[in-house]
Order: sequence, then structure tokens, then C-alpha cells
Amino acid sequence: MTPLSITVKSEAETGQLGQQLALALAPGAVVGLDGPLGAGKTTLVRSVAAALGANPRQVASPTFVLMHQYEARTTIYHFDAYRLKSANEFWELGIQEYFESAGISIIEWASRVAECLPDDHILGRAELTGESSRQWLWSTTGPRSTEMVRKLESSWQSRA
Repeated sequence: MTPLSITVKSEAETGQLGQQLALALAPGAVVGLDGPLGAGKTTLVRSVAAALGANPRQVASPTFVLMHQYEARTTIYHFDAYRLKSANEFWELGIQEYFESAGISIIEWASRVAECLPDDHILGRAELTGESSRQWLWSTTGPRSTEMVRKLESSWQSRA
């Protein structure tokens, strides 16, 4: 699948993108997020969590604790690899168990632990295009993730 490009013009639109992503994700989905500091990764996760019924005020970047768990219709495991010294540190968290669960795993700074991600996952990369605008590029690595990103594309295009 050719990467899906979605441009958002504001933090509110990033929130809408997170809501649409939540609707597209299936239990067991693994989503890696990348982009510079301030690109909206945690904002996107907060929107996914809210759309799945979690308290969005509980969602914060897990930079210092490495992982937060949010109870929602589907449990969300929110990881942050920013401060990890190696992918092996991430692996030692027991991430395989999370990836094999029915929960949704979302990893910020995923490129730092790319070799730990399962064969079939989604990768979203945010690029700063303005003060509050972003271009999100969504790529996939397998049939299941491709199906989910196609759902995201369809729902994003039909939201207007």
C-alpha cells in the first residue's frame, strides 16, 4: 500500500484524526508514531483513547515511566521509547505480551525500537508543516495493518 498522507491544520483536526484512527483500529493493533517533539503524537493518542472511552485527561506522554495503560472498550497500552538507550530495553519490558494481547499498543518514538515491532503494524509519522499544521504519513507492514489504514483513509475522506 502506498503511504497515506493526511494533512491536519490544527490541534483540533489532530484530535479528529485520532478519533478516526480509533474507529479503524482492531483489537491487537500495534501503531508506531514518529515525528519531532511537539508534532502531536501524544495529542493523537489522547484522541484515540477518548474515542475508545478512556478518560482523555489521564493520557500523558509516558516518557519517564515508559508505559501507561488506559482502560477503555479496548485496553490501550501507550509506550514512549524516547529515553530508551536501546531496543533491547524496550524488549525487556515484556512488550511481546502486550503486542499479542487484544489491547491496542501505541508506541511514541517507534523508530528507536523498530526491530521490536511485530511484522504487521502501522507507522504514523508526523511532519511539521506550520505552527499548528501537520502532515501525517501512514504506512503499513502487513495485510491486517493495511486493512486498518484503508478504513482510516475512507473515514477521513468521508468525514466532511
